[in-house]
Amino acid sequence: GWFRRLLHKSKPSSMVENNLNSNSSTSSSPSSSSAESSSSSPTTSLARSIPLSPISVSDINASGSARWTKSYDVCICHSEVDLELVEELVSYLENQPESFRCFLQLRDAAPGSAVVTELCDAVQNSHCWVMLITPGFLGDPWCKYQMHQALAEAPMANGRTIPVLKDVERKDYPKELRNLYYISMRLKENSFKQIRDTVMRYLQELCRSSTSRME
Repeated sequence: GWFRRLLHKSKPSSMVENNLNSNSSTSSSPSSSSAESSSSSPTTSLARSIPLSPISVSDINASGSARWTKSYDVCICHSEVDLELVEELVSYLENQPESFRCFLQLRDAAPGSAVVTELCDAVQNSHCWVMLITPGFLGDPWCKYQMHQALAEAPMANGRTIPVLKDVERKDYPKELRNLYYISMRLKENSFKQIRDTVMRYLQELCRSSTSRME
C-alpha cells in the first residue's frame, strides 16, 4: 500500500515539473518577441534612419560659427626645450585647410605681461589644449600650472584636453591625466594628423551643438 501511495505522489510532482518547464519555455518566447518588436519599434528605426547632419569646413569657418567665440582653436602647452617640435606642429596645424589658430607662448604672449596671466588667458581663450608631455614638460612647473588650469576649465574634458606623450614612460604619465586617452608620438606625421583630427572633431561637435540649440 505504501508503494502505491508513493507512486501516486510522484506523478503530480512530475506533472508540476513538466508544467514549470512548459511555462518557462512559453514565458521566454514573449520576451524575445518583445525584444524584437522593441528593436524594430518606430522610434528606434526612426532614430537610426536620421543621420547626423555633417559639419563641413565651410560651416566651421562661417562667420556665425561657434568657433569664433574663442580667440584660438588650440593652445600648445610645452616646455621650452621642445620648442622646435612645437613650432613644426603649429606650422602643420596653421597650414591645414581649416587654418587652425594656435597659441604659441613665445610667439603670441604679450611682452611685459605676467606669465600667470598669459597662461590663464591662453587656456580660457582656446577651444582645445595640447599637452606635449616630455621629460622637459614634467620638470617645468609652468607646464604643470597650465595643465591644471586646463583641467579646471573643463574637468570632464570632452576632447578639449589632448595629451601627447613623447619620450616618457607610462609610469611617469601625469596622474591628473590618467582618465584621458593620450596620443603617443612615435611617428611625427601620424601624431600631427591625430592632433588635427581631434581638434577638428571637437570643433564639429561644438558647431553641431550650437546649431541644435539655435533650432
